[in-house]
Amino acid sequence: MQEKNLLDFAANLEGCHFFSQIEIKRIEIHLRIDDHKYHDSPIQKWDRHSTGVPFLCTLPFAMAKRSIIYVDGFNFYYGCVRGTSHKWLNLERLFAALRTDDDIQKIYYFTARVSPPQLQRQEVYLSALDTLPLVEVIEGRYKLSTVTCAVSGCGHSGPRTFKKPEEKRTDVNIALHMLRDAYEDNCDRFIIVSGDSDLVPAIDMIKLKFPAKQVIVYVPARHPARKRSTEIRHAADKHRDFPLGLLPKCQFPVEVSDGGRRPLRKPPGW
Repeated sequence: MQEKNLLDFAANLEGCHFFSQIEIKRIEIHLRIDDHKYHDSPIQKWDRHSTGVPFLCTLPFAMAKRSIIYVDGFNFYYGCVRGTSHKWLNLERLFAALRTDDDIQKIYYFTARVSPPQLQRQEVYLSALDTLPLVEVIEGRYKLSTVTCAVSGCGHSGPRTFKKPEEKRTDVNIALHMLRDAYEDNCDRFIIVSGDSDLVPAIDMIKLKFPAKQVIVYVPARHPARKRSTEIRHAADKHRDFPLGLLPKCQFPVEVSDGGRRPLRKPPGW
């Protein structure tokens, strides 16, 4: 009988007007048989609609905030994992460890397919990410731009130009997804992994139109020069350097099954 009362109460909890005003992550429900005795508690409420038995409800934690993660793939790569053996990252494990109190709805990974020979390794990794239910890869465009050397006093006698890889459309794609998620109320928190100041207008718009929503920025930076990212830090409600210590703890296994004949294997050096 006590178990049934508890189940009835839990089932009706969402529709209860009182609790609809409170964000709940965990509710400890104590069924009390004695109608006249109560313990001191943050909340005491009768469930008069079903059993008439008093319940003592304690709310020790707030409900987890719905969050969506937006990862600027190239910014994250050059800021955190380039030159390391931690590239084989399981993004679901990584952000579950990073945002332990969040209810993660989605992880968007924004990138573009690079040129050979790196392309083969990248495609293996994107296929591994595709096995994760929460992760969606959004692709932009990758191009090589011709850049003129601007170093004064350079003694190089050859051509003064060189090719520089650039990822196009990532900042626009991130901004569009953020604004869509804000207007559709898909999340309460926007977790941005980037140091790109081009995202500041989208952040400003969300804070203007949806002041109750929170924007948190993690700047991916292994070297001090990349840690500044002053504009995007100032635009966010909160900002932090990305915690590099999580990277080695959140790797895929060496082989990942994608349902095909052969498992996806971690590329050498990753």
